[in-house]
Amino acid sequence: MTDTLTVLRNQFELVWALAEVHLATLTDDDLLWVPATNHWTVRRGDDGSWLPDWDLDEAGREPDPVPALTGAWVSWHLGWWWTTAHDHLRGLDPPRREDVHWPGSATGTIEWLRGLADDWRALLVDLGNDTNALDVPAPFPWPPDSGHSVGDTLAWANAELMKNIAELGQLRMLHTADRTEIR
Repeated sequence: MTDTLTVLRNQFELVWALAEVHLATLTDDDLLWVPATNHWTVRRGDDGSWLPDWDLDEAGREPDPVPALTGAWVSWHLGWWWTTAHDHLRGLDPPRREDVHWPGSATGTIEWLRGLADDWRALLVDLGNDTNALDVPAPFPWPPDSGHSVGDTLAWANAELMKNIAELGQLRMLHTADRTEIR
């Protein structure tokens, strides 16, 4: 019988293979393309860093309807939650959302995301084959004392990664659809 950690590792590698398909052709223009008037993107701050739009109401809820997202925003979001999840699982203090900046280009984004994938692989290896490690309580992405485990976080991360990569791929396809000759 295959153990749970092996399944989670294999699932991650399958999702990352999809990521590489989309990352291989990603351009600055793809990432910064605005798909709708009502959208969230990343914007250069006064200090030159790229910061995400993130307009929540007083209760901390996203607007309804949620704005369309640019590829830059999706890739920033992916990098932010992945860094945060990694740091939580390593017992480190995770960054504040406003301290995670988008790299500013497709090349920088691809390098950043590949580095995060390597860090995630190392974490998966360091968990070893001790299935008890998956049962340890995990504080992210859930509220404290939610009863979720490290295994839950790993499964959530695989699902969130798949969703974000699919979003990047779909945005790229929509952006390029009218510029590509039909064969």
